[in-house]
Amino acid sequence: MAKIDVITEFRDDHRKVRDGILEIISALQTKDVTKARKILGSLNIMVGPHFRYEEESLYPALKVFLGEYVDQLISEHDGVINTAKTCAELLAKDKLSDEEAEKAADAARALLVHVSNCDGLAILSERLKSKELAELGDKLDAARKSGVPLLDWAAKIRKKK
Repeated sequence: MAKIDVITEFRDDHRKVRDGILEIISALQTKDVTKARKILGSLNIMVGPHFRYEEESLYPALKVFLGEYVDQLISEHDGVINTAKTCAELLAKDKLSDEEAEKAADAARALLVHVSNCDGLAILSERLKSKELAELGDKLDAARKSGVPLLDWAAKIRKKK
Protein backbone atom coordinates (compact mmCIF):
# COMPACT_ATOMS: atom_id res chain seq x y z
CA MET A 1 0.00 0.00 0.00
CA ALA A 2 1.47 3.34 -1.05
CA LYS A 3 1.86 6.04 1.53
CA ILE A 4 1.96 9.03 -0.78
CA ASP A 5 0.19 12.35 -0.50
CA VAL A 6 -1.84 11.97 -3.66
CA ILE A 7 -2.80 15.65 -3.87
CA THR A 8 0.81 16.79 -3.56
CA GLU A 9 1.98 14.21 -6.10
CA PHE A 10 -0.81 15.16 -8.50
CA ARG A 11 0.10 18.85 -8.31
CA ASP A 12 3.81 18.08 -8.65
CA ASP A 13 3.05 16.16 -11.85
CA HIS A 14 1.31 19.24 -13.23
CA ARG A 15 4.27 21.43 -12.38
CA LYS A 16 6.61 19.03 -14.19
CA VAL A 17 4.33 18.95 -17.23
CA ARG A 18 4.00 22.75 -17.21
CA ASP A 19 7.76 23.14 -17.10
CA GLY A 20 8.27 20.52 -19.80
CA ILE A 21 5.78 22.22 -22.11
CA LEU A 22 7.46 25.58 -21.57
CA GLU A 23 10.84 23.99 -22.35
CA ILE A 24 9.44 22.46 -25.55
CA ILE A 25 8.09 25.86 -26.60
CA SER A 26 11.49 27.41 -25.97
CA ALA A 27 13.26 24.65 -27.92
CA LEU A 28 10.83 25.07 -30.82
CA GLN A 29 11.41 28.80 -30.92
CA THR A 30 15.10 28.11 -31.55
CA LYS A 31 14.26 25.07 -33.74
CA ASP A 32 16.22 22.76 -31.45
CA VAL A 33 14.38 19.66 -32.63
CA THR A 34 16.65 17.28 -30.71
CA LYS A 35 15.95 18.99 -27.39
CA ALA A 36 12.21 19.28 -28.06
CA ARG A 37 12.07 15.59 -29.04
CA LYS A 38 13.87 14.57 -25.84
CA ILE A 39 11.51 16.62 -23.65
CA LEU A 40 8.45 15.26 -25.45
CA GLY A 41 9.75 11.73 -24.87
CA SER A 42 10.13 12.43 -21.15
CA LEU A 43 6.64 13.91 -20.96
CA ASN A 44 5.20 10.92 -22.84
CA ILE A 45 6.66 8.60 -20.19
CA MET A 46 5.47 10.70 -17.26
CA VAL A 47 2.04 11.65 -18.55
CA GLY A 48 0.96 8.13 -19.48
CA PRO A 49 0.59 6.95 -15.88
CA HIS A 50 -0.85 10.33 -14.89
CA PHE A 51 -3.61 10.22 -17.52
CA ARG A 52 -4.32 6.59 -16.73
CA TYR A 53 -4.71 7.45 -13.05
CA GLU A 54 -6.98 10.37 -13.86
CA GLU A 55 -9.30 8.48 -16.19
CA GLU A 56 -9.42 5.17 -14.33
CA SER A 57 -9.42 6.46 -10.75
CA LEU A 58 -9.57 10.19 -10.08
CA TYR A 59 -12.30 11.23 -12.50
CA PRO A 60 -14.70 8.52 -11.31
CA ALA A 61 -14.04 9.57 -7.70
CA LEU A 62 -14.70 13.23 -8.52
CA LYS A 63 -17.89 12.49 -10.42
CA VAL A 64 -19.73 13.05 -7.13
CA PHE A 65 -18.73 16.74 -7.41
CA LEU A 66 -18.49 17.19 -11.16
CA GLY A 67 -21.21 14.95 -12.56
CA GLU A 68 -21.06 14.63 -16.33
CA TYR A 69 -18.35 17.30 -16.59
CA VAL A 70 -15.98 14.35 -16.17
CA ASP A 71 -16.78 13.47 -19.79
CA GLN A 72 -15.46 16.87 -20.89
CA LEU A 73 -12.20 16.19 -19.03
CA ILE A 74 -11.86 12.92 -20.95
CA SER A 75 -12.53 14.81 -24.19
CA GLU A 76 -9.74 17.22 -23.24
CA HIS A 77 -7.47 14.19 -22.89
CA ASP A 78 -8.44 13.21 -26.44
CA GLY A 79 -7.17 16.58 -27.62
CA VAL A 80 -3.94 16.28 -25.63
CA ILE A 81 -3.31 12.79 -27.04
CA ASN A 82 -3.92 13.99 -30.60
CA THR A 83 -1.63 16.96 -30.06
CA ALA A 84 1.07 14.71 -28.62
CA LYS A 85 0.81 12.46 -31.70
CA THR A 86 1.09 15.44 -34.03
CA CYS A 87 4.08 16.81 -32.11
CA ALA A 88 5.78 13.41 -32.14
CA GLU A 89 5.31 13.19 -35.91
CA LEU A 90 6.71 16.70 -36.43
CA LEU A 91 9.63 16.11 -34.08
CA ALA A 92 10.53 12.89 -35.88
CA LYS A 93 11.97 15.17 -38.56
CA ASP A 94 15.55 16.40 -38.39
CA LYS A 95 14.55 19.99 -39.17
CA LEU A 96 11.36 22.01 -38.95
CA SER A 97 10.23 24.84 -41.15
CA ASP A 98 9.32 28.11 -39.46
CA GLU A 99 5.66 27.25 -39.97
CA GLU A 100 6.02 23.75 -38.48
CA ALA A 101 7.93 25.04 -35.46
CA GLU A 102 5.29 27.70 -34.82
CA LYS A 103 2.45 25.19 -35.27
CA ALA A 104 4.06 22.84 -32.74
CA ALA A 105 4.71 25.70 -30.29
CA ASP A 106 1.08 26.85 -30.57
CA ALA A 107 -0.11 23.29 -29.90
CA ALA A 108 2.12 23.13 -26.84
CA ARG A 109 0.72 26.44 -25.57
CA ALA A 110 -2.80 25.04 -25.89
CA LEU A 111 -1.79 22.13 -23.67
CA LEU A 112 -0.97 24.56 -20.88
CA VAL A 113 -4.69 25.35 -20.59
CA HIS A 114 -5.46 21.70 -19.82
CA VAL A 115 -2.64 21.53 -17.28
CA SER A 116 -4.00 24.61 -15.53
CA ASN A 117 -7.61 23.41 -15.57
CA CYS A 118 -6.67 19.93 -14.43
CA ASP A 119 -4.61 21.21 -11.51
CA GLY A 120 -7.80 22.75 -10.15
CA LEU A 121 -9.10 19.25 -9.51
CA ALA A 122 -6.75 19.07 -6.54
CA ILE A 123 -8.97 21.48 -4.63
CA LEU A 124 -11.94 19.18 -5.14
CA SER A 125 -9.88 16.15 -4.18
CA GLU A 126 -9.32 17.74 -0.78
CA ARG A 127 -13.01 17.12 -0.06
CA LEU A 128 -12.69 13.36 -0.45
CA LYS A 129 -12.47 11.19 2.66
CA SER A 130 -9.02 10.23 3.88
CA LYS A 131 -9.71 6.58 3.01
CA GLU A 132 -10.60 7.57 -0.56
CA LEU A 133 -7.44 9.67 -0.81
CA ALA A 134 -5.34 6.75 0.45
CA GLU A 135 -6.92 4.49 -2.18
CA LEU A 136 -6.27 7.09 -4.86
CA GLY A 137 -2.66 7.27 -3.71
CA ASP A 138 -2.36 3.52 -4.17
CA LYS A 139 -3.86 3.79 -7.65
CA LEU A 140 -1.52 6.60 -8.66
CA ASP A 141 1.40 4.55 -7.37
CA ALA A 142 0.19 1.50 -9.35
CA ALA A 143 -0.23 3.56 -12.54
CA ARG A 144 3.29 4.90 -12.15
CA LYS A 145 4.70 1.44 -11.54
CA SER A 146 3.02 0.19 -14.72
CA GLY A 147 5.09 2.84 -16.51
CA VAL A 148 3.07 2.83 -19.73
CA PRO A 149 3.84 5.96 -21.81
CA LEU A 150 0.93 8.15 -22.88
CA LEU A 151 0.83 7.23 -26.56
CA ASP A 152 1.15 3.50 -25.81
CA TRP A 153 -1.57 3.68 -23.16
CA ALA A 154 -3.86 5.62 -25.50
CA ALA A 155 -3.35 3.14 -28.35
CA LYS A 156 -3.40 -0.14 -26.46
CA ILE A 157 -5.03 0.13 -23.04
CA ARG A 158 -7.29 3.16 -22.80
CA LYS A 159 -10.96 2.47 -22.63
CA LYS A 160 -12.62 5.29 -24.50
CA LYS A 161 -15.90 6.30 -22.89
